[in-house]
Amino acid sequence: MIVQRRVVSAVTAAAALLLTAGCSSDGGQPSGAGGSPSPSSTAAQSPSGSAAEQTPPAKGSVKVVRTVATGLKSPWGLAPLPGGGLLVSSRDEATITRVDEKTGEKTELGEVPGVAASGEGGLLGIALSPDYASDHMVYAYFTSASDNRIVRMRYDEKKPSGEQLGEPDTVFRGIPKGVIHNGGRIAFGPDGMLYAGTGESGDTGLSQDKESLGGKILRMTPDGEPAPGNPFPDSVVYSYGHRNVQGLAWDDRQRLFASEFGQETWDELNAIKPGDNYGWPEAEGEGGGSGFHDPLAQWSTDEASPSGIAFAGGSVWMAGLRGERLWRVPLKGTEAAADPQAFLEGEYGRLRTVVAAGGDRLWLVTSNTDGRGDAKGDDDRVLELRVT
Repeated sequence: MIVQRRVVSAVTAAAALLLTAGCSSDGGQPSGAGGSPSPSSTAAQSPSGSAAEQTPPAKGSVKVVRTVATGLKSPWGLAPLPGGGLLVSSRDEATITRVDEKTGEKTELGEVPGVAASGEGGLLGIALSPDYASDHMVYAYFTSASDNRIVRMRYDEKKPSGEQLGEPDTVFRGIPKGVIHNGGRIAFGPDGMLYAGTGESGDTGLSQDKESLGGKILRMTPDGEPAPGNPFPDSVVYSYGHRNVQGLAWDDRQRLFASEFGQETWDELNAIKPGDNYGWPEAEGEGGGSGFHDPLAQWSTDEASPSGIAFAGGSVWMAGLRGERLWRVPLKGTEAAADPQAFLEGEYGRLRTVVAAGGDRLWLVTSNTDGRGDAKGDDDRVLELRVT
């Protein structure tokens, strides 16, 4: 059963009216800000995209420019601040830390109350409000004693270290929790809506149940309401049939991509079309049959166990946990333009999060203190990469 807040601000209501007016009569999706297509637009559904798009070269490159910071414990989410600095969440310690990207100095903002870290659950993804410049709100997805939920907190850097996070305001609750498969990635899309990747928490039946929040990609307003133009009436469900969504990113045409764990055979990178069924548990990987959306790329589980993804230089970059490598997938529209290419294999251990840093740069976060695999050292780090 979907449980969500029913308080909508006047601003949200006005946005809903505007976006609804932009929907087509056959269930098409609204335009994004400034008249550009949203991730759910017709362009996003085209298999090859615009003819004007340039396909990146089949082979790319990665250079580790520097280690930005070390000494991080169970890092999970990363959010670059507009004025400089990187916010990093700790899954197990339930804290958010600011990293000075120039000096590597770390400042703890504070601990997020209500986090019940266990197994794969804890303080997971973080994202900045679309109005961060005025409201200074940080959104966080975490596992509580009863569910997975999304909260927002005001960040006041003028306060002492450890006291810089305001009281959390619960935006959305009721996402199934488990020892495994809690999802956790959140991001604001080009349309200003909040997207969340969830897991089926080990209960495979939830993924095909459109009334459940488990095994889904959710799309909601910043206040936690179903976003205008969603494919199912009065629902935050945007796509379903997922096992455990771990990465969300948009390309420069505002098309949404997502990574997810497979079980024993195939991990996936998917191009997301609103309302589509991505197959789990009926299908894993390509060839699932009629009615299921095939992935644009797939890997054996020992090569990937994908986590965060980012878009840069015409390619999706995907961090691998068990695979201990960074994958590059060049795109032609919503298809792979060439075979995926692996970088940094085994050099930095498990890789958790990758975030675009502007131009040809990426931020990359390792995950060697999460209790899985053989740790490469006794801490985790943030790296700066230059990619093509």
